[in-house]
Amino acid sequence: MGPARGNDVSPGRRRRAALAASLASVVVAATVSACAGTGGAAEAAEGTVGLLLPEAQTARYEASDRPTFARVVSSRCPGCDVLYANAGQDVASQQEQAESMLVRGADVLVLGAVDTVAAVGIVEEAHRLGAKVIAYDRFVEGADYYVSYDYEFLGYLMGSALAGELDRGVDPGLTTLEARTAAGSDAVPGVLLVQGAVTDPNSRAIADGAHRALDSADVEILAEYHTPDWSPDKATEWVEAMLTRYRGQVDGILAASDGVAGGAVAAAKAAGLDPVPPTTGQDGELAAVQRIVAGDQYMTIYKATDQQAATAAELAVRVLRGEDPRTTAVTGGVPTLLLAPRAVGVDDIEHVILDGRVYTAEQICTPPYRTACEARGLVGVAQEERG
Repeated sequence: MGPARGNDVSPGRRRRAALAASLASVVVAATVSACAGTGGAAEAAEGTVGLLLPEAQTARYEASDRPTFARVVSSRCPGCDVLYANAGQDVASQQEQAESMLVRGADVLVLGAVDTVAAVGIVEEAHRLGAKVIAYDRFVEGADYYVSYDYEFLGYLMGSALAGELDRGVDPGLTTLEARTAAGSDAVPGVLLVQGAVTDPNSRAIADGAHRALDSADVEILAEYHTPDWSPDKATEWVEAMLTRYRGQVDGILAASDGVAGGAVAAAKAAGLDPVPPTTGQDGELAAVQRIVAGDQYMTIYKATDQQAATAAELAVRVLRGEDPRTTAVTGGVPTLLLAPRAVGVDDIEHVILDGRVYTAEQICTPPYRTACEARGLVGVAQEERG
């Protein structure tokens, strides 16, 4: 471990601290640690870490990333302060939040960028003030470190899963395709691609991976859409329009996140499709797992977001202490730690989700899903045997 820097207050930090009051209201949550030490003496402050997350529509950020990050920093560095802000998908708000944290003396910013191009300015300002930046989940040029998943591989997993489900040599499991096959049509399965926000480089990586899987498969891409702000409502509107335009031709939907998948499933149900065309997703959200149990979503990609947040928290503490942490890759010249995603279908829920303690059977099998859970063996006798 490198030496702690908390008592060595630089002139830059003193200047930033003097301006803190004017911008303090921008940051949603502040001190999480710096508790009193033995004998009542205040523990010396070791430094300040700021966590900036992009939006709250994706459940993981507030439910998993934020609390895990704060807990790990507090555990690893009791003398550290943690600042937190969520930009609500607003670029200007995130800029203000970052400036506020830097004014308040942040030594390290962990930045989940709303717009990765605009976020370059945050990196430059942080460096000017002597702070380090860890790009979180979304790559930002010029950052000191990057913690994320391999999103192109993630897109490939979704595309491969969808192509495999629609392979007529296996079992399409899909009303429209079965009807056309029975009628003697030689048309290949038709799919809609509902990608993420064009401003998110992860969205572009997911799209690249999905195309790598689907472009060589025996499917037809009917239409493709980049969903503004990853909005489920926008996804619903677009899928509704495409189901009207390609009536009877949509055999599968590649949705780039569980939120987008929820919008796509809502559109399919509103159009009276039963069953819903196989629909992908990613993030492993509770609502997505419930849709998978009910047969409304085909699969999701589980990303251990608590592991990602814990990795970023550990890295932030080490960087704050002046250490030179080891990384596993380099992305755009930035030292990178990449974590591995995992595809989860209905047959994987027990050993990945339940046994992995991601969610409990009680959380998944609420009254609307109880019957489906019993049919899948997730509650009842099977649950008792798991202990």
